[in-house]
Amino acid sequence: MRIAQVAPLHESVPPKSYGGTERVVSYLTEELVRQGHDVTLFASGDSTTSARLIAGSPNSLRLDKTCRDPLAHHIKLLDVVLEHAHEFDVIHYHLDYLHYPFSSRQNIQHVTTLHGRLDLVDLVPLYQRFSHVPLVSISNAQRAPISWANWQATVYHGIPLDLYNYRPESEDYLVFLGRISPEKRLDRAIEIARRSGRKLKIGAKIATVDREYFHKTIEPLMTDPVCEYLGEIDEVKKNDVLGHAAALLFPIDWPEPFGLVLIESLACGTPVIAYPNGSVPEIIEDGNTGFVVENIDDAVRAVNALPKLSRWQCRQTFEKRFSVHRMAGDYLKVYESLIQPTRGMAESDLVGHER
Repeated sequence: MRIAQVAPLHESVPPKSYGGTERVVSYLTEELVRQGHDVTLFASGDSTTSARLIAGSPNSLRLDKTCRDPLAHHIKLLDVVLEHAHEFDVIHYHLDYLHYPFSSRQNIQHVTTLHGRLDLVDLVPLYQRFSHVPLVSISNAQRAPISWANWQATVYHGIPLDLYNYRPESEDYLVFLGRISPEKRLDRAIEIARRSGRKLKIGAKIATVDREYFHKTIEPLMTDPVCEYLGEIDEVKKNDVLGHAAALLFPIDWPEPFGLVLIESLACGTPVIAYPNGSVPEIIEDGNTGFVVENIDDAVRAVNALPKLSRWQCRQTFEKRFSVHRMAGDYLKVYESLIQPTRGMAESDLVGHER
């Protein structure tokens, strides 16, 4: 199959440090190539891939100090994609809604995976206007605000089986990974660690938009001796820090569409303690691969109950539900249903083989 993958230009594919969407695009692209498909990746020029790479910008944009208008680069990218569109059986977009006015007027099969939150009131009239655009969600919870849209499937993220090392034993610390932002609630994680008497290792990015929040709310809390701030960490460091942790804390306060770090943690054998927002109940099996809690008191009790959980079971669940092979297979079914719509898709194909 001739497949185009269209990634955002904010980070390289794969990203050098933080970047969930671009990381998933990389895993999917490499697995499709490995399975023998003819794949073209539209991404920043500093990306690394075994597919054919067509650069939408010379470098990724987030850390490019010369970039003042990221939208300009993405509009150019879309024009390049449409210039090559006749070469593909299907075009897979990862740009949210940016391409809809272009792709919806082309006689080319395409699908869009939505990687962000959809509970914003501004999105409703947009998706009403483009209700025919084929979409894929990354959790069932993500699609709820626009459940009437043209959903083709829910495809859970997957990562390579050998990317993270399974560790049967842990050290006596907790870990928080991700962004330092109001919705990620690092403040809750610090309080959970403090009250449970555990050290908290923090590997996190601080975006420009969140710096005021960090300085006002989080920085004073990080003077607590339980906190060890590691900064924005790469994959090698993440493998080590996540793999040796007793648990990942994920006390979010927003409708998380997926949460890639959840399955990265399970791949290491590290259970998760998380609040039940967004995709969490679909990914974490309460009492099996972690604990889904309602408040800090419950979370502290969950920390004390960690010895009841099997790290091997966490790893086995990851291998069964969240491998890149499974993710690529689910996307191939979506592509085939678009190319040959009369075949349709069985109901069991619509949600990553999991209910």
